[in-house]
Amino acid sequence: MRNTRALAVAGAAVAALGLSAPAAVAWDRPSNIVALPSVIARGGQLTITVDGCRRGGTATSSAFTMPARLSPIRGANETARGTATIRNNARPGPYDITVRCDGRTLTKPHAFTVIGGVRGGIGGSSTTGATPTDVAIGGGLVTAAAVGGGVFWMRRRAERRV
Repeated sequence: MRNTRALAVAGAAVAALGLSAPAAVAWDRPSNIVALPSVIARGGQLTITVDGCRRGGTATSSAFTMPARLSPIRGANETARGTATIRNNARPGPYDITVRCDGRTLTKPHAFTVIGGVRGGIGGSSTTGATPTDVAIGGGLVTAAAVGGGVFWMRRRAERRV
């Protein structure tokens, strides 16, 4: 009988704790900051989603051109979303995002990473053009192709004579 009473009291305590846990989490607003894509080039646009942000707010980072405005999403329970543009001169590396909404502030460290941008039109990510090593390798390949083609042509010509 004593075991039954102890078990009933322990069960009631666990139930009370379980019911109070969601209420404790509800006080921690905003929560769960998500930045997509998590790796982005300079000048790109980043989408920020924040749970627990009922009326919207702002998201800031030292990599943003200006603070991003967060607007509530219709049909999503207490979630807000916004878009931020990464500065063209942002240094590559990880950045934090600080969100302010409903009178509270939350910072997510290392929320996204900025990578160096690609210079299109001059060979992908090359920043200085062809190096002397690149030119030597290319010249060697062209020479090898010319010699190989000449040998092939001479052998074909010799086969026709026979």
